[in-house]
Amino acid sequence: MRYGVSLVPWCDGRDGMYSFIWRHLPGNAWVKALISLVLVVGVVYVLFQYVFPWAEPLLPFNDVTVDNQ
Repeated sequence: MRYGVSLVPWCDGRDGMYSFIWRHLPGNAWVKALISLVLVVGVVYVLFQYVFPWAEPLLPFNDVTVDNQ
């Protein structure tokens, strides 16, 4: 089978980002699941505490173009 050709249309023989992360986490499936959960919670925390407040003034949420008629 050539690279990029598969019987399953969504699988082209390459590993995805999440399978790469899963393979490189230590431990068995339960430990990997717990570490993954902690990583996701950590990313969400950093986004809500630091990234979104920093980006909020740069976003045009207060530029409303609808008139009250």
